[in-house]
Formats: sequence, structure tokens, C-alpha cells
Amino acid sequence: MAALRAAVPVLALLGLCLGPAAAAAPLVIWHGMGDSCCNPVSMGYIQKLVEKKIPGIYVLSLKIGSNMIQDMENSFFMNVNDQVREVCSQLATDPRLQGGYNAMGFSQGGQFLRAVAQRCPAPPMLNLISIGGQHQGRVYGFPRCPGESSHVCDWIRKTLDLGAYTKAVQEHLVQAEYWHDPLKEEDYRKNSIFLADINQERGINETYKKNLMALKKFVMVKFLNDTMVDPPISEWFGFYRSGQAKETIPLRETSLYKEDRLGLQEMDKAGKLVFLGVKGDHLHFSEEWFDSSILPFLQ
Repeated sequence: MAALRAAVPVLALLGLCLGPAAAAAPLVIWHGMGDSCCNPVSMGYIQKLVEKKIPGIYVLSLKIGSNMIQDMENSFFMNVNDQVREVCSQLATDPRLQGGYNAMGFSQGGQFLRAVAQRCPAPPMLNLISIGGQHQGRVYGFPRCPGESSHVCDWIRKTLDLGAYTKAVQEHLVQAEYWHDPLKEEDYRKNSIFLADINQERGINETYKKNLMALKKFVMVKFLNDTMVDPPISEWFGFYRSGQAKETIPLRETSLYKEDRLGLQEMDKAGKLVFLGVKGDHLHFSEEWFDSSILPFLQ
């Protein structure tokens, strides 16, 4: 007992010196096509799940527009560059994010948050988790349309077939802005107003490279049975071998990696790139998988 009483002041002193356990970094979430910030069966569920597993964490689920309907519509029709600027403004003016934050993007939200990391380094993004994001783009229609938006996707399919790289379509159709046709590489590089820019297809923006390399971890999740993204390897930053649409190549065989235009080769060698695979179709995963595979990057 005497020894225990003597130890108590020492433990108390250590507590004062060490202070309370560090709180988890805030989390910013960006939803995918046809979804919204606060849908109770998607982003609302994810937000509550994270808040339950990591008590006290601040979670910001991004909303582009004044309500959920506008947010969903903007995921189809608001210029992505304008969306990224709006998000950068939201993050810069949120006092709870100024010390840094983790980011988690679902489907197209994955490449959009990467654009935030590259273009807006303040406040600093710590870890980027891309769940089904298409970092080399996608091509060939929408095999399966999300939510209740089938009529919208039918129209999008027709519009993309008519002219994905025309100025009007590029400026007003979100999915055209990360449309990457391996049979029209020159058109893509010249006319893509979003993806070709953030992937350094028209030249090297050293600021983009520096900002992305500042991440602690860049986590990419690929859905191993994906029927919505073509090609699914885009979720791991791979794509079709140029000039054809049958053979795919992994990130490390792409010119983007070999020339290190984004710093991904250097990040890879430093252990900053994490490639995760999960069984299931696009955005289909279990709570158990999320707990074991994703939560460790948020704690």
C-alpha cells in the first residue's frame, strides 16, 4: 500500500507532463455520383459509424449546394473545378480543420479530394483515402446507375457518346470531366478540363506534385468485382495501355509513374501509397471490413 501511495503522485505528474491523449484528426468526406452529403443509408451512415468508433472526432460531410437535392444534382452537372474551389473555401474557413484533416472520398469524390490535396494545401490534408475513386478516369458508359437517377444516366450516356470532349459538355457534365478514352488520347489530353489537368497530362505543375507528396498516406481502395467502373484498375491508378481498350496496366507501368509527374513513384518508394482490395461490387463493403481496413488510417 505504501508503495502504491508513493506511486500515485508520480503517475499524476506524468499525466500532467504528457497531457490528455491526442484527439483524432478531423475527417472530411466527399460523396460520389448521384449521392448527397447526408443520405442516411450512405454518407450519413458512414459519418455516424466513424463518430461511433472514434468518439469526439469532427466529421465534415461535404455538401455542394444549399440542400441535399442541389448537392445530388451538382454531382452530375456542376463544373468539377468550381466544386473543388467551393470545397477549398469551405475547408479554409472551418476553424476546426486548421490543424490538418484526413480526407475520404467515395467513387468520384476520391479524385475530387485528390484535386483538393493538389490545389489547396491549406489547411493541410494528412491522409487521403480513396474508396473506389477513378484516378485515371473511366470510359464506356454507366453499366449501373446509382440511386434513383437512371433517367439522368441514360441522358449522360447519350451525351458522352455524342461528344465527351466538346467544350459545352466538358464545362457542364461532371462525368465528362474525368472521361478518359484510350482510343482518343490526344482529344483527352487537349480537351479534358479536369482530369488531364490534375494528372499532369499537359505539362508539370510542380505545386501539384509538391502538395500531393506532402500526404502521409494515399490509400486507394479497389472493388475486386466492380461492374460500374471501366476499367476497375483505375481505382489503383492503373489504366488501359494507350491506343487500345483491352489490356490494362498497373500504375507502376504507366508513363505517369515512370516519369514521376505527380510524385507517385517517390511516394511509393517512401511507403506512402497503400493499395487495398475488397471483394464486392462498386462501393459494396461490410462494416467489419471498414473497421479493420479503414479506421486505422483515421485514428
